[in-house]
Amino acid sequence: MSPLHFSFYSAFTFSSLGLAFHRTHLISALLCLESMMLSMFIPLSIWPVENQTPSFALVPILMLAFSACETGTGLAMLVASARTHGSDHLHNLNLLQC
Repeated sequence: MSPLHFSFYSAFTFSSLGLAFHRTHLISALLCLESMMLSMFIPLSIWPVENQTPSFALVPILMLAFSACETGTGLAMLVASARTHGSDHLHNLNLLQC
């Protein structure tokens, strides 16, 4: 395994561990999700260049578009929860009270 691949795998692992263990604020969960998307976007962008396959060049653009939609939805949820509950703490959010 090359050091470049190891750094991408470790970035994804650390961001997923951050999402699993540091779930106090909604903004920290959104940042962990964005770092997971970024750690998947960069290898997907480099992979067609390394293998010289232009057919997979569209995949990172589609992933970036879905990541932007996820970010917009997450920030809308953050603003809505901050307005209704007064903070972005995840323990204030309960799906059974909706």
